[in-house]
Amino acid sequence: MLQPKIVSVRPLSDCRLLLTYDGEASRVFDVTPYASGAWYEELLDTAYFKMVRLLDGGGGVEWPHGQDIAPHELYELSVPVA
Repeated sequence: MLQPKIVSVRPLSDCRLLLTYDGEASRVFDVTPYASGAWYEELLDTAYFKMVRLLDGGGGVEWPHGQDIAPHELYELSVPVA
């Protein structure tokens, strides 16, 4: 399935992201299951987690040291905001 383009990302509390997709309602993605291991556990630091940024073209998100999550996972494993 082709994922819609992400137009904005906002860090929320409890290691979650608010993702807004082009032409769709916003969705919440829980990063907690990914925040383990030497490289990804850095996402548990609140200040660092808030440094998330949208990739050019809206295909995904990443953090300053290169941590990212596959775009299809962001979409398929997120929950629509009611």
